[in-house]
Amino acid sequence: MIELEGVPELIDPVMVAAFEGWNDAGDAASTAVAHLDREWKGEVFAALDAEDYYDFQVNRPTVWLDGGVRKITWPTTRLSVVRVGGDKPRDLVLVRGIEPSMRWRSFCNELLGFAHELGVEMVVVLGALLGDTPHTRPVPVSGVTSDPDLARTMDLEETRYEGPTGIVGILQEACTHAGVPAVSLWAAVPHYVSQPPNPKATMALLNRLEDLIGLRIPLGELPEDARAWQLGVDQLAAEDSEVAEYVQTLEEARDTAELPEASGEAIAREFERYLRRRDIAPGGHATESGDASYLRDTSSGRTRPPKPPKPEPGPPQGATGESAPDRPSDEDTGPGPEDSSGSPDSSED
Repeated sequence: MIELEGVPELIDPVMVAAFEGWNDAGDAASTAVAHLDREWKGEVFAALDAEDYYDFQVNRPTVWLDGGVRKITWPTTRLSVVRVGGDKPRDLVLVRGIEPSMRWRSFCNELLGFAHELGVEMVVVLGALLGDTPHTRPVPVSGVTSDPDLARTMDLEETRYEGPTGIVGILQEACTHAGVPAVSLWAAVPHYVSQPPNPKATMALLNRLEDLIGLRIPLGELPEDARAWQLGVDQLAAEDSEVAEYVQTLEEARDTAELPEASGEAIAREFERYLRRRDIAPGGHATESGDASYLRDTSSGRTRPPKPPKPEPGPPQGATGESAPDRPSDEDTGPGPEDSSGSPDSSED
């Protein structure tokens, strides 16, 4: 039984989760949750026991100095609450950590226990995968769910994926079996520039999340970072004629595939977002009520867990194995450079 002493009653709470590792190409998903935590001044209230879920030879703890005192940060998953003000206040429960090494069913059950105790109305899991998408075009973000009713009412795809999965897919299915509405949002990261960070993919995930949950998300410096990132990749591509030719091929394929999208729901969605950002000014910021009494586990050090060592080349990094027939089209996403099996049929739900 999970007891959350001192946590205030939340308003229409939504749980937003992301996990570093296989489901997180370019660190786009975990960076998105970190951005929400930073912009809305989230306060950690719980951390899962690292001993239960992590292999410390795979995700090693980090030793650091705090005023001359040596401390250890253990790889784990932490939960925080942000209180979002505005005309229609809504609270978020942020889950950020590393994909667990073991006991995934217990891991998901523990997160669902927190969701139940906090009255969470929906779980949104963010992920990112490597794909055949050009860096010069808008980042494709697909929204998938296992719930046919949710797919219909929220304009999502109903997942039909079969194959290897990561913690994002397991958590979504655990939510479905527990009767908790769950959605996965997947951003496609260009496989030829997969190194983190990828602020453009992070911003795309946040924009789609904003549409999904009806909150204005402050983007801070992300738009400027995304422009700088694209300019940097443009310069690198210009220095290599083969890369430049390949990018042009991806652009042509993407533009051809998305011609029907040029008018219709895509434009309407962008226009609605523009109006929302123009009309809703200071609202949508976390209130700093000084309500620190609901914190429970702040003694574990920094709220940002250390990054695990990058895996050897292969499917684990970046959801090349987190595949999905749920991707928008064959041109939008595709295999990573080391995993030809991560075809457009391999995006995860």
